[in-house]
Amino acid sequence: MTSLQFTSEHELYRKSLRKMLEKEAYPFYEEWEEKRQIPRSIWTKLGENGFLLPWVEEEYGGLGLDFSYSMIMIEELERVGQGLAGGVCLHSEIVSPYIVELGTEEQKNRWLPKCISGEFITAIAMTEPGAGSDLANIKTTARKEGDYYILNGEKTFITNAIDSDLAIVVCKTDPTAQPAHRGISLIVVETGTQGYKKGKKLDKMGIHSGDTGELIFEDAKVPISNLLGEENKGFYYLMGHLQQERLVVAIQCQIEAEVMFDITRNYVKERKAFGKSISQFQNTQFKLVEIATELELGRNYLNSVTHRHIQGEDIVKEVSMAKWWISEMAKRTAAECLQLHGGYGYMEEYEIARRYRDIPVASIYAGTTEIMKTIIAKQLEL
Repeated sequence: MTSLQFTSEHELYRKSLRKMLEKEAYPFYEEWEEKRQIPRSIWTKLGENGFLLPWVEEEYGGLGLDFSYSMIMIEELERVGQGLAGGVCLHSEIVSPYIVELGTEEQKNRWLPKCISGEFITAIAMTEPGAGSDLANIKTTARKEGDYYILNGEKTFITNAIDSDLAIVVCKTDPTAQPAHRGISLIVVETGTQGYKKGKKLDKMGIHSGDTGELIFEDAKVPISNLLGEENKGFYYLMGHLQQERLVVAIQCQIEAEVMFDITRNYVKERKAFGKSISQFQNTQFKLVEIATELELGRNYLNSVTHRHIQGEDIVKEVSMAKWWISEMAKRTAAECLQLHGGYGYMEEYEIARRYRDIPVASIYAGTTEIMKTIIAKQLEL
């Protein structure tokens, strides 16, 4: 089976991004975590250097590259931390593709250049207090009044919510549609819109620097020209884009697991107990061997799936497998690596503590492990 191949151009791209992050991100990341905020300046620096939306055509300000370069971007940002990677990757690889694929020329020319430069930050507002995986059950509505949609509803657990300049809002334009998913549309709401306000920034167990919050619509007045794609086709658009979203999360989880393994391998070599390095104990060796084996399995499968995604294949089953298995593998890795750190692993000054806190939610967002297994079961005609 043909797998992903990186060229010298890919490595140059990675080297350039890593060099920038070593200067602009790594030295400040713990400070961002404490302040619970990623500064907007890092977005514009990423944009200035061509690392946001690298796949967009040159006519809109992009580089016209394929998803393999996006994969590099995802990996290098994740090495810094989930707080940085989560928001940037969602903006660049999950939200912006909707604008490119569904947007009119006017919409693309209005929004894409600023998304590429980092001047605009985007979000996608799906989840509500009473609706998560069951998108057909959303309550946010949009009714037409002249040249405007009037939006009412509330969204929660939204990545980039507070800092976002554009939010793609999943809403009901036909609340009476049967089945319910046939009445869903996607409408782009811009910050500053009348009746649209940001709710509270949510206090999370982990990913402290990541922006997660609430969006509230109280008779929000949005121009009809901000409809993305066709009215009442939103559910189908969402289903068509979930393959890449889940692949992005799988890549992030693989990197998290690889980083935690490297941190722990270095720690056990240095840590002494009973007169020798704890890396010499058989239990330590066996634990790390088990982790290393799962990392190899995850990496090889991920590279194969990514290659097929780039080729345009419909691999919903395979991406769902990657998303659930790698996210669960990363959680196992976090638990084992924390244990091998002993008491020090529980101290916030050690990086493994932060990684341990950050990883559990990856098996929840972008579709829970249980939803992934349900999708795979359907693909297997069970």
